[in-house]
Amino acid sequence: MSKLNENVSSIIENVGGAENVVTATHCVTRLRLVLDNEELVDVKKLEENELVKGTFSASGQFQVIIGPGLVEKVYAEFVKQTGTEEVSSEELREITSKKKNVIQRGVRVLADIFIPILPAIVAAGLLMGLNNVLANPGIFYEGKSVLDVHAEWSGFAGIINLISNTAFTFLPALIAFSAAKKFGGNPVLGIVLGLIMVHPELMNAYAFASDPGSVEKWNLFGFEIAKVGYQGQVIPVLFAAYLLATLEKSLRRIIPESLQLLAVAPIALIITGIATFTVIGPVTMTGANWITDGILYLFDVSPVLAGAVYGLISPPLVITGMHHLFLGVNLQMAGSLGYVTLWPIGETVTLAQGIAALTMFFLIKNNKKLKSVSLSATVSAWLGITEPAIYGVNLRFRYPFIAVMIGSAIGSAYLAFMDVKATSVGVGGMLSFLSVFPEHWGSYFTGMAITAVITVGLTLLFSKGKMFKSKEVETEVKEAA
Repeated sequence: MSKLNENVSSIIENVGGAENVVTATHCVTRLRLVLDNEELVDVKKLEENELVKGTFSASGQFQVIIGPGLVEKVYAEFVKQTGTEEVSSEELREITSKKKNVIQRGVRVLADIFIPILPAIVAAGLLMGLNNVLANPGIFYEGKSVLDVHAEWSGFAGIINLISNTAFTFLPALIAFSAAKKFGGNPVLGIVLGLIMVHPELMNAYAFASDPGSVEKWNLFGFEIAKVGYQGQVIPVLFAAYLLATLEKSLRRIIPESLQLLAVAPIALIITGIATFTVIGPVTMTGANWITDGILYLFDVSPVLAGAVYGLISPPLVITGMHHLFLGVNLQMAGSLGYVTLWPIGETVTLAQGIAALTMFFLIKNNKKLKSVSLSATVSAWLGITEPAIYGVNLRFRYPFIAVMIGSAIGSAYLAFMDVKATSVGVGGMLSFLSVFPEHWGSYFTGMAITAVITVGLTLLFSKGKMFKSKEVETEVKEAA
């Protein structure tokens, strides 16, 4: 038997055996298991396994951190040895959703909608950042941009600008596609709905905001309906997609199968379209603008306090999964304002998780496995994947996680005070600065440096005392000596 097979067998044994595994799937870094009885898990022995970087239980799932790349091989062997039926992450979430409360289920729905479209948004943000580097003066040449000095690059910059703007120009189509799929409707109809909401015949949402009096109107049986588009909007699209999917499912139950192709889509789109332009759109767009304006108001009134609170609560929000709420807010800001503030301010957390894990690498003296976990977790965090650092090291020892919260709060307060902005949600980790507007790079790097210094300092300070320490983990480390 190979070493991998032996280690997987050990994992199975220490999660209570194959008979205790109900279903299993995996994500980028973790095995995600639904167990019949989590009390049968031997966490201590499980984490002695050289494949395991850490474990935690959340929302009805017992999750074993393996690491990117290797987790796929471990999962394949796990399924082979247990005979567990393979399920998708979506199917597993449906199974565990019954154990969640209303808020948890709501957050999970938003995550399931936004995460699939995130690669397009991140790519757009990075390309916008690259375009800004080429077009902004003073980065490489005094008083001039790269395009001013090298005019031959203008065509390249124009193509990049077109590609980067596409995701936000047609953002409602992306969201409606993902939302319709999540709500059980036809995702292609979701795309159609999203494109309807940004149709060229409609007055652009940005033009409407600056001159609402010039909007044209439809006359619908005596009622006047403004022909307004929903460029950059998130909340109106979510509600419209939910209505579309609900209508589609209802119509399929009512209409005979032989007529469904001719009747379901037209009826669902007509009703949803009219409801969107008469009620859903005007009401929810007002609400969405209130949310955006409210966040901007908080940062205008007291940017330091707002940034500090956001940085402080972000690490625990990641554990609960509620950080996904802010993904929608960032997308709303990117679409309606052309920039985001919350995302760059919150990126201090990613750096802090990695720097705390790296500090623990030097503090842990006698446990080679934990030192290895700390180092690999640092690399993962600085590439934008923080789970190994959170669950494998920082939360496990407790005091590094407290240091991360405080370091992030102070770093985020500085970034908010300096009004740092990014083009959109970007890639996390070391390359995050590429999505930040170049004129804010100095402040961004300074804020990150502040975060790093405070996080390292507090981790070292807390390691000397007994405050915040996990006695169980400290005992485990000493026993490994």
